[in-house]
Amino acid sequence: MSWFTNWFDSPHYHTLYKNRDEKEAQIFIDNLIDYLQIPKGSKLIDIACGKGRHAKYFNKKGMNVVGIDLSLNSINTAKKDENKNLIFSVHDMRENYQKNSFDVVTNLFTSFGYFDNNKDEQKAINAMASNLKKKGLLIIDFMNVKKVISNLVLNEKKNIDCIQFDITRQLKKGYILKDIHITDQEEQLQFQEKVKAITLAEYSEFITNAGLKIINIFGNYKLDNFDETISDRLILICKK
Repeated sequence: MSWFTNWFDSPHYHTLYKNRDEKEAQIFIDNLIDYLQIPKGSKLIDIACGKGRHAKYFNKKGMNVVGIDLSLNSINTAKKDENKNLIFSVHDMRENYQKNSFDVVTNLFTSFGYFDNNKDEQKAINAMASNLKKKGLLIIDFMNVKKVISNLVLNEKKNIDCIQFDITRQLKKGYILKDIHITDQEEQLQFQEKVKAITLAEYSEFITNAGLKIINIFGNYKLDNFDETISDRLILICKK
């Protein structure tokens, strides 16, 4: 079983990351909609949507939204907020969901780079492209790996809801590894996050191979220009 299947379905994953910045995510989406002039009623699919925080906000802004994720627990949580224009489904990002059906495909908050083989990364991008209508937009929001690596926090401790998380990070063989040791009362658990340190050049190759063209590159959620030394994010806007 893959590391992400185990970890993303664990209740401790949701505890560790429960305080993500909702306001920041909403400002990012507002900026995207304004800049790209995405009209209300557009069909959007959010790939690797987790519990659906981005998908739900896109829906609130008037989009018809599908959210997909491999984690059954995440999708079951997201489904509590479904409506006629917002649905969630368990689905592997490497497989096409609905060919030529969406105006916008999103893959946000570093929800990529999970696989051992670049063929799977390419397959995932190909599926994203396949989901798009002609002239549709793919939006990818990934970490800026150069800045992350240069500022890597090697050791960190967090106590959340009386659960102790001891976290170590390292760069190894092109992956940023996060080892997470959990102490929950008498229970001791160990998980690992393993995310490929994908550069802009590598993303460009994946995207070109999928028949898409990069039309904008941003470096943060305010949509400022990307600078590999100082930008917090690598945000790619691609067109079919």
